[in-house]
Amino acid sequence: MTLIKSISGIRGTIGGRADEGLSPLAIVKFVSAYATFIRKTSESDSNRIVVGRDARVSGTMVKHLVLGTLTGMGFDVIDIDLATTPTTEMAVALEGALGGIILTASHNPKQWNALKLLNARGEFLSAEEGAEVLRIAEREAFEYADVDHLGKIIPDNTYKEKHIRRVLDLDLVDVEAIKAANFRVAIDCVNSVGGLVLPDLLYALGIKEIFKLHCAPHGNFSHNPEPLPENLTEIADLMRHAKADVGFVVDPDVDRLAIVCENGEMFNEEYTLVAVADYVLSQTPGPTVSNLSSSRALRDVTQAHGCVYSASAVGEVNVVAKMRETGAVIGGEGNGGVIYPACHYGRDALVGIALFLTYLAKKGMKVSELRETYPAYFMAKKRVELTPGIDIDAILAQVKAHYEGEEVTTIDGVKIDFADKWVHLRKSNTEPIIRVYAEARTKAEAEALADELIAFIQGLS
Repeated sequence: MTLIKSISGIRGTIGGRADEGLSPLAIVKFVSAYATFIRKTSESDSNRIVVGRDARVSGTMVKHLVLGTLTGMGFDVIDIDLATTPTTEMAVALEGALGGIILTASHNPKQWNALKLLNARGEFLSAEEGAEVLRIAEREAFEYADVDHLGKIIPDNTYKEKHIRRVLDLDLVDVEAIKAANFRVAIDCVNSVGGLVLPDLLYALGIKEIFKLHCAPHGNFSHNPEPLPENLTEIADLMRHAKADVGFVVDPDVDRLAIVCENGEMFNEEYTLVAVADYVLSQTPGPTVSNLSSSRALRDVTQAHGCVYSASAVGEVNVVAKMRETGAVIGGEGNGGVIYPACHYGRDALVGIALFLTYLAKKGMKVSELRETYPAYFMAKKRVELTPGIDIDAILAQVKAHYEGEEVTTIDGVKIDFADKWVHLRKSNTEPIIRVYAEARTKAEAEALADELIAFIQGLS
């Protein structure tokens, strides 16, 4: 059983010994620590914390533990239950709450769950804030409310509609243009909360024909829930048979968006942000941001619009911080995560869908034709499994030294930029692995570069 404590929250597997994985005891401890941190650092008079969850099988169990712990700490809890991660983020701000907890392990398989911790802006805690929560948990330095000061649970099932309305009200979302295009749309919601919200969003955008895959939110994911090409063969087939114009695939908590072309080929999740940014920049020029592991294509498109691109460390909180610093009009991550500040500072597949459909309608192109307008880069995403005792910092230091003649960035692991390609190595925030991402002008070059670095790492052991 596994428990990972990182900038992305507290993530672990369900089941096993009390001292392993995301056990009920661990859930209570970390939620108590978070509540203590929020109480200590809050400057608001609010006493509310928002809790939302994806549809994974353990969700109900985890939610009851979280609600009980927060009320035991004296907080009132806005329970929005089944909700996307961006919906929960928006609910925190709309409620004027002190923070929020999202119960989701994102793209991880069904045996995983996690506590994603939010601040009063509905954004993820910083690394420093997360570290303080972990210190409180380690010391068990928390105190529960007496019987006269227990919190209460306030159910609220209105936030799906509020989220959709916020998306529809965006200046760059043109419902009439989408409606006039008469798009036929296929979706794969991997048996989680996307199945509850994507159809409603699409109907509200004027889509009349929707072909649905895995929209029942029972949490027994029909395929590996990470929206990568090797996991999306069913929707690729559906696109061809249904003659759909575009396909959308989301992960279990709906903060990542993959797009499928009309011919069943993948648009490439790296290009979700690129296409949305192209549209946003054409209407509202300004800076853009993505993380170090994202495609150079965003930089190229940004510069083509006469604007400035910046890179951040990996992790949504780091991207958001860089976006605020630079005043970015659009940003996100190459895993299909679109962050559009005009709506809110969080990765949001609903925003991505609405902006992409608007752009597609205005361009009058097929999805495959739009894809061809962007720079052709190919990425290899690989991993090196970590075993106990491996000194990841020493490995990265040796990689940096070996490639000192190239442009090297060390704000997050080690990224080596060559003239026509790059490779990025970093320890994962969510799994016990080193991620090795490489990008080049051909798939073979990207694979070879990633393999070169993996061989170098393995040669150090």
